[in-house]
Amino acid sequence: MARPPCGTPGATPPVNVSEHTIPLRSHEEAILVLGPYDRYAKLLRSNLGLEIFAKSGNLRLAGDDAAVELARTRIEHLLGKHRKGRQLESREIEDILIGPGMGGGSGAPRSSAPRASAPGSGGPSNDRRAPGRDEEKSPVSLRRVAPREQENVVRSLRPVAVEPRSQNQRRYLEAIERNALSFGIGAAGSGKTFLAVAAAVRLLREGRARRLIVSRPVVEAGERLGFLPGDLQAKLDPYMRPVYDALYDVLSFEDVGRLDEAGVLEIAPLAYMRGRTLSNAIVILDEAQNTTVGQMKMFLTRLGENSRMIVTGDPSQTDLEGQRSGLADAVRRLRGFAGVAAVEFSARDIVRHPLVEQIVRAYEGPSQRDEEGEPARPANGS
Repeated sequence: MARPPCGTPGATPPVNVSEHTIPLRSHEEAILVLGPYDRYAKLLRSNLGLEIFAKSGNLRLAGDDAAVELARTRIEHLLGKHRKGRQLESREIEDILIGPGMGGGSGAPRSSAPRASAPGSGGPSNDRRAPGRDEEKSPVSLRRVAPREQENVVRSLRPVAVEPRSQNQRRYLEAIERNALSFGIGAAGSGKTFLAVAAAVRLLREGRARRLIVSRPVVEAGERLGFLPGDLQAKLDPYMRPVYDALYDVLSFEDVGRLDEAGVLEIAPLAYMRGRTLSNAIVILDEAQNTTVGQMKMFLTRLGENSRMIVTGDPSQTDLEGQRSGLADAVRRLRGFAGVAAVEFSARDIVRHPLVEQIVRAYEGPSQRDEEGEPARPANGS
């Protein structure tokens, strides 16, 4: 997010540069304005030639006086609609922020099929598309950024200090440090994803990897959500939101944006991993209990040179219907292999609300009702 405003090639630099701050009421408002994967922020940058980022609960605009004033008016108009309870689709938000028909970044016509720019192509302006169609950004980033720029972004990260709170958490961090493949399995709320992200950021800062790739299977938790509104990014965003939550626990909103902007961070559904070789990267697979055996094999065989994988999940919370979970199968097959570690968390490792530990223990034990329908007593007598 720290990239200088790109503006229009060849344009005269603005003489009158100003800044403006827009107070935000919640993190959700920041997501609304900046967009999934910072989509709307990038469109504002390329169309208005200004810088936009969130900091300390505020939205900051910087650039030419006229551009800042125009962006301020549009953003406040969008926030006004949101605060009145309006449910806005991605296209409506783009029309408010950028103007009707201008949401393709450089103003090029957009294609209805999800399509990423080819590596080194310089973006969508080099695409040849049929006019009058709409483009949806692929969640897989194929941008190529100069290694020096990426290194500068990584060095500037300011992650929060992370200390393990249990022996298993300590073992988990040590396993990630020493092994090419680490499994973190067990109780919900035990810090599996948070610690994996924290360890990955530390490895990035130490120069032991160039990219952070986080993936999770797109599986509904026992519900049928039907057709979600919006483009491909908007449809995937609810499934990827827990990954962003973990990142925001470790890094600031601005740091996450800069990593994405520099092509260091990639967050994508499991389906986008097929056919790839993931080299020089830290790769995290979250919610792995929802992978099938075939999907898990596909993912694990993506491991490339100088990379390591972290697989997390709770086998007791699989949302697969009538299929064997690939997480338990992989741990059973690979346990004991050189370079592979598996750390199992229990209810004692839970760091959420104290009640969560009791809930997990209740579900781990026998049914709370006997055959006659009488409630069973808690195992600990409490």
